[in-house]
Amino acid sequence: EFRRVLFRSPRFVIFAHNATYDKLHQVATIGLTAAAMGKDVVVVLLFWTIKKLALGQVDEVDFPPEYAAHADEVKRLLREKKVPRISEMFSEAKQVGQFRLIACSAGLEYMGVDPDAVAKNVDEVMGLPAILNLAAGAETTLFI
Repeated sequence: EFRRVLFRSPRFVIFAHNATYDKLHQVATIGLTAAAMGKDVVVVLLFWTIKKLALGQVDEVDFPPEYAAHADEVKRLLREKKVPRISEMFSEAKQVGQFRLIACSAGLEYMGVDPDAVAKNVDEVMGLPAILNLAAGAETTLFI
């Protein structure tokens, strides 16, 4: 704990807006890798990612319509390569380093999501001002 106060890990913030599998996979793999590299990872869930989490569909393998023709092949390859589910990668990230999932409170309202449906799957629900304060000074900020 003393070391953590003196030597803060560089903050790595990912704003996760798009909820199709291809985008969530990038959020999960980049977040997991950054956590394993010693970064303080914060994933901010917005709009569709909040909705998908609330519906219990975060592990659903879906793709944007323009890639529908390739979906079956990619799903098969993911199974063959034993690619972990999104939720498994989020859990692993928390085991290997500092990794937090934060839901935007306004996003809960806009998406018609009951906060209780999301609260058990996130570390915190925050308003946008608090989220922006958390992201201020981050070494890396991504919008996916």
